[in-house]
Amino acid sequence: MAIVEVTVFHLRADADPTSLLAADRRVQTELIPNQPGFLRRTTAREGSDWLVLTLWATGLDAAAYADVAEGHPVQAEFESHIDPASVRTRRFETLD
Repeated sequence: MAIVEVTVFHLRADADPTSLLAADRRVQTELIPNQPGFLRRTTAREGSDWLVLTLWATGLDAAAYADVAEGHPVQAEFESHIDPASVRTRRFETLD
């Protein structure tokens, strides 16, 4: 069973969406694809709500990435655009 990780957030009041997307692109190309168990990641937006959907092979892979990402400069740049009080992350186990 794979893990679907859903993170929903809002940008900081002073954040520029174009800069967030540039930072997001770096996460997608430089950081996350090199992680064990990574399957897919996509970013979406609806109004002021942003979403990052990531597929992992296992919950252990998702947890390991959280440890790697914490304090990593590429992840920190991405997070600098996000209102930390708005972040909600959930992990779901696939049924197929």
